[in-house]
Amino acid sequence: MRVLVVEDERNLAAAVARGLHAEGFSVDVAGDGVTGLDRALLGGYGAIVLDIMLPGRSGYDVLRELRARQVWTPVLMLTAKDGEYDIADALDLGADDYLTKPFPFVVLVARLRALVRRGVPERPAQLVVGDLVLDPAAHRVRRGDTELSLTAREFALLEHLMRRAGDAVAKSELLAEVWDENFAGDPNIVEVYVGYLRRKIDAPFGCTSIETVRGVGYRIEATGG
Repeated sequence: MRVLVVEDERNLAAAVARGLHAEGFSVDVAGDGVTGLDRALLGGYGAIVLDIMLPGRSGYDVLRELRARQVWTPVLMLTAKDGEYDIADALDLGADDYLTKPFPFVVLVARLRALVRRGVPERPAQLVVGDLVLDPAAHRVRRGDTELSLTAREFALLEHLMRRAGDAVAKSELLAEVWDENFAGDPNIVEVYVGYLRRKIDAPFGCTSIETVRGVGYRIEATGG
C-alpha cells in the first residue's frame, strides 16, 4: 500500500519512511504543504500522514482543500500540537485519526493499518435546512449560493442545531455537546454564540432561522427561516 508522508522535519520524515518501508509500505515524502497537497490530489494513496505545522500551507489548509475537492483518502494527523482544540479542529476538518509527537513507531503503524482496514469513507451526508447547507466533512456552510465563514465553535453549534432541526434544544445540551459537559464558565456563552450565528447566517439574508424558545433554549426552523 502507498502512503504519503507530509512532514517538514527531514530526520523524522526519513525515519518514518524507513520504518514504513520495513513494514511493507510504499512511501512518498513531501516536505511542505504545497507539495503534499499536489501529491495527495493525484490520488493512489491508501493513507496520508500529515503534519499540522508545515511551510507553504499548513496541514489544516491541506486537509481542508482535500475534503473540499472530495478527496476522502484517510488522513492521520501527526503533530506536536496536543491541545484539545487543535485535535478537535483537525477532526472537524475531516481527519480520521491523529498522533502527537513524540510517538511510538509501532503505534503509528498500527493506526495506519486500522485506517486501511476501514477503507476510504463515503462522503458524509450534508445537513440541509431550507437553503442552509452544512457539510461536516468539508467543514463548509452556505446559504443558497453564498458560502459562509464560521469559526470552529460557531460551526459546531450550527451543526448540532441542524441535526436537531425543528426541535427545541436546551442550553444545557448545547453546553455539553458544543463546549464540554464539565464547562464551568458563564452559561450565557451560548447566547453570545447564537448571536454570532444570527449575524452571519440570518441577518444578511433577511432570515430568522434560529428561534429562541423561552425557558428552554433554541430551535432552528426546519424550513431554514
